[in-house]
Formats: sequence, C-alpha cells, structure tokens
Amino acid sequence: MQQQWPVLSYQKGKATYDTLHMFTQIVGKIKLATLPWVNHSWHVTLHIVPSGLTTQTIPFKNKNFQIDFDFIKHQLTITTDKGEFRKFGLHGTSVADFYKKIFETLNDLNIDVKIKPVPVELAKPIPFKEDMEHDTYDEEQVKGFHPSLLFIQDVFMKFRAEFKGKCSPIHFFWGSFDLALSFFSGRKAPKHPGGVPGMPDWVTEDAYSREVSSVGFWTGNDALPEPAFYCYLYPEPQGYKAAKLQPEEAYYNTALGEYILPYSVVQQSNDPEKTLLEFLHSTYHAGADLAKWDREILED
Repeated sequence: MQQQWPVLSYQKGKATYDTLHMFTQIVGKIKLATLPWVNHSWHVTLHIVPSGLTTQTIPFKNKNFQIDFDFIKHQLTITTDKGEFRKFGLHGTSVADFYKKIFETLNDLNIDVKIKPVPVELAKPIPFKEDMEHDTYDEEQVKGFHPSLLFIQDVFMKFRAEFKGKCSPIHFFWGSFDLALSFFSGRKAPKHPGGVPGMPDWVTEDAYSREVSSVGFWTGNDALPEPAFYCYLYPEPQGYKAAKLQPEEAYYNTALGEYILPYSVVQQSNDPEKTLLEFLHSTYHAGADLAKWDREILED
C-alpha cells in the first residue's frame, strides 16, 4: 500500500504560500548576511526537517544559532548553543510584524545582523517593513505543504544517490520558494545573461557557471497556477524541447523554458514515488544524452 500524498491547491494555498515566501526570504537573508559565500548560493538555502524548515547552524561571534519554522506547532524558533531558546507564533502575523519580531528576538539574544530589507526575485517587491498585505497562515495549507516536501525530498534523495558527479544538496531556495536538486556535467557553461529581479547578475552567473541539470518542486505562481515539478538544463541542448518523457502528462513549457509535471499527476497516481522517478529519470537522461554528458563517468 502506497502512502497517500497530500492534495495541494494553488488557489486555496496562494495567500499562505505568499506569506511564507516572504517569511523565508527574511530568514534566508539572515544566513546570507552571516555565512561565507559558497558556489551556486548553496550556503543560503533552507533544509527540510520533520518539524518544518531549518537554517541549520549559523555562527555569529561567540555563539552559534539556528532558526526553524516549526510547521507542527506553527511557530518560529531560535536556538543557540548557549542554551537560549526563543519562539513566537506564525498565526495572524504580517510580513512587517514577522520582520519586527525576528530582529527584536535576535537583538535580545545579542545577535546583531543587518539584511537588505527588500525581497528578491519579484517584479514588484514590497519592503518587509511595509508589507502588511501578506498576513495569511492557514494551518490546513501548511499541513499539506510540509508533508509534501518530506515525500518529495525522499524521492529526490533516491534519485540523487544514483549520480556520482558533482551535485547539490536537496535544499529549499527561499528566493523562488522551491525545493531543488542539481546535477553538474563538470564542464563550464556560457555566461548567464542574468536579469533576475532584485539579484545582482554576478549571483546568477555564479549559479550557472557550470553545465547543470536541475529538478525541483514549487507551489506555483500566476504564470503557472498549480503546484508542479520542473526540470531544465543550462545551457539547453538542441532538441531538448521535443524529448519523449514519462509520464505522458509531462510537457515543455515554452514560457518558463522548463519541463513541467503537475503535482496532481503524481499525487493522484497509484504509485507517486514511481511516477515522480519516471519524470526525474526521463528528463535527466534526455538532457544528458542531447548535451553529450559523459554519463559513464557521472553515473558509474
């Protein structure tokens, strides 16, 4: 008997996802302001844990601290290696309130961190201090979102274990609010054109400095209003758009420049893990073959 994956709805969850997106951007920017730079921005990501999302350890002067989104108790927690612990609830909290509370709490712990207080990767960002618009935290939507991340992470881990080349952790990018995994061929890639809103071009150039095949999951946006899995290659090889994939519901979205598989197809299948692995394998195999990756070295 396969475990049933939760049903996700962009329409019902959008307000909560949008609020959490801004919350995670604030927390992610704290990591960005504190840690040394790692290629592909891997140092700033969040990670999936049984209780929710975590920053993992962040060093600051004479202490170490960790920030967690607890999606079971529905609160944000901050823990230090000095035995200090702080928390506050996520219900009814606007982005502006969240911003104020988290920095008041950090200051109380003698952790003085400064961030650029404006979201990234958005066409029309609202500064965190001014954002009273996003204030929705619907427990039912979070109770679907968090277990789905755990299920997906488990499948991504099995897929990742098959690859022997350079690959990323399975991690949550707060800029685009997606769970991602990337494989690399080992070859340099053409300079990326950049142009991501609110992000210096050198960050994008660094992220795509090597040939990469990336897969991931996100909750949707106005351009694609449904939770979905994606896969893309950079640079995209000729013929990639016409690749034959599994399952048959997968398709190439020309506006996004990515292959898409609706989350609902996986969730409603008799074997969600098998269905998702079919998508992961077929997109990777098609792209790696067309781009002439040395699969014998990368997979043996």
